Amino acid sequence: MSDNLTLPAQQGSAGTSTEPLLKVEGLTKHFPIYGGFPIKRKVGAVQAVDGVDLTVGVGESVGLVGESGCGKSTTGRLITRLLEPTDGKITYAGQDITHASRRQLAPVRSEIQMIFQDPYSSLNPRQTVGSIIKSPMEVNGIEPEGGQEKKVRELLELVGLNPEHYNRFPHEFSGGQRQRIGVARALALQPKLIVADEPVSALDVSIQAQVVNLLKKVQDELGIAFLFIAHDLAVVRHFSQRVAVMYLGKVVEVGDRESIYNRPRHPYTHALLSAVPEVDIDGTGPNRERIRLSGDVPSPILPPSGCRFRTRCWKAQDKCATDEPPLVQISGNKAGHLTACHFPEDPTTEARDEDVVMDPALLALEDAAESDTVPTKD
Repeated sequence: MSDNLTLPAQQGSAGTSTEPLLKVEGLTKHFPIYGGFPIKRKVGAVQAVDGVDLTVGVGESVGLVGESGCGKSTTGRLITRLLEPTDGKITYAGQDITHASRRQLAPVRSEIQMIFQDPYSSLNPRQTVGSIIKSPMEVNGIEPEGGQEKKVRELLELVGLNPEHYNRFPHEFSGGQRQRIGVARALALQPKLIVADEPVSALDVSIQAQVVNLLKKVQDELGIAFLFIAHDLAVVRHFSQRVAVMYLGKVVEVGDRESIYNRPRHPYTHALLSAVPEVDIDGTGPNRERIRLSGDVPSPILPPSGCRFRTRCWKAQDKCATDEPPLVQISGNKAGHLTACHFPEDPTTEARDEDVVMDPALLALEDAAESDTVPTKD
């Protein structure tokens, strides 16, 4: 079929030819496992990230989604150089920073900041809010006009907090307020790129909306690029212009927001989207496909050969076990919409003639519920 034809992969945002702010090629991180007694030796490795290709344009927001344990947070920490890559290449503003030394990274540190996932453990409980937000300026020797304290108070006001909270401690704030403090700290050095590692996952739904809207406002006003890591697809859809889907250390699909959410091609992307709850009170909305996968993500210590998703995929064939699918553009898709699959799905999320249920036990329970009977043991 023509759907299986491939075209050359295009880098960067769809429809753009400018050099991206951040370019990641073949990024890999393997954590060694040691065993043996009395002499320990390497017996394996956790393949947390294994060959990730990703780009982020100037002022662009890119979402990185996937199940827990797929390597999203590790990718973010590699990009900010909090972790040393095992292999691959990280290029920021045309400069290779993959294995740059601490001194070489010094000019770049202020331009790449991170918002951490946990608003409770990411703030020093012994420091005041003013000291926490001011510390990046002190470390980098930056003295803004009017002084550091004035700048901190302006940042507090920017993120929706009272400037009078300058001398308060983190325990005096709620979770949403603490995350706002983390945002203010990330903005203190006027960065060009912020890696937001699930910044709203630990917050209440109402607070999530406030923080996401705050980040969107900051991006629009200051032109900051974002790599937005999350597992909530609804939040990513609201915030990101492009979306990359990650599974077991690899990017399996990437494209603009409309393509990923309305015309996905990889089976895993279909499964993720079918799991997103949607409210349809009057029942007039379109029927969506239903896909229930079996089991959890395989262990990154010994991932499946070929396509890593094949052990949970309803379209897997012998080729999937032997040949790893490349991340390419499938004919009929927009430029920049890349998929790593030998047998891609149709570009639609509408209901199927028959639901995909990979777990026989779950199917038996659903059939029993529909017939109002409880299965008995033999």
